Amino acid sequence: MTTWIKRILLALLIIFLAIFALCAYRMHSVTRAVPVLNYHQINDRDENSLTVHTDEFDEQMKYLSDNGYHAITPEEMMDAWENGTPLPEKPVILTFDDGYVDNYKNAYPILEKYNLKGTIFLISDFVGTYPNYMTWAQVDEMQQSGLIDFESHTLSHPELDKIPSDQVQHQLTDSKKALEWRLNKPIKFIAYPCGSYDEELERMTKEAGYRAAFTVHYGLATPDENPYILDRVPIFGCNSHQFLRFRLRLEYAPIFAPLDALSRDLVKNGHTLLARFVPTP
Repeated sequence: MTTWIKRILLALLIIFLAIFALCAYRMHSVTRAVPVLNYHQINDRDENSLTVHTDEFDEQMKYLSDNGYHAITPEEMMDAWENGTPLPEKPVILTFDDGYVDNYKNAYPILEKYNLKGTIFLISDFVGTYPNYMTWAQVDEMQQSGLIDFESHTLSHPELDKIPSDQVQHQLTDSKKALEWRLNKPIKFIAYPCGSYDEELERMTKEAGYRAAFTVHYGLATPDENPYILDRVPIFGCNSHQFLRFRLRLEYAPIFAPLDALSRDLVKNGHTLLARFVPTP
């Protein structure tokens, strides 16, 4: 074997070991992190980027149940981080944005089947208004089960960092008040529509009385993270190889999250071709 081939193989070995060490470090450094999974629609009708098919969702929830995951609420996560209350082994938070009626018809029975808690962020003005969204009777039934927690996704789903501050205040405060009045419970958490935010929005969300807020940035929620820009793991994006994508995103988010961020930055800066070579599930 020639000298230059040996040098290439040695360089490749060093690169492999460095990548392996970095991956091992990232996986070890997230011992108090919680995967917050982000869903939208659960049905067998729509073939869009926000939909997971019902049988795929059942398979995913079965995997969580069979492999020792314990679904918790955002409040249980924040209590553990701020007050030291214990978390179960392998905690996970299951979140659903918008309040689609298929969350009631399809997702809810599966969560009951596996005794898994879920958190639904409601667009409060859409409940009982549009046929594709839940009714208040359905919301009440789910809340009374003890499995489903409801939180805010604003009044009407505008991107909050793109509207005037008085409208932001209206969306934050009045959605909170409406849900508290209707559900007779404190509303402490919000998911930003489209995941959009800026520093001013973080400040206003805190002043409106929310305990924490969620984006749609790919990554694990960690106790050292700003509680008003908590990461979530999106479980959507395509309708092929969904279970493999689910497992990779659930179990290896610390590795793939920075790669996803790199891919997004490349696309944002016009380097779409380069972004295609960044490996993200």
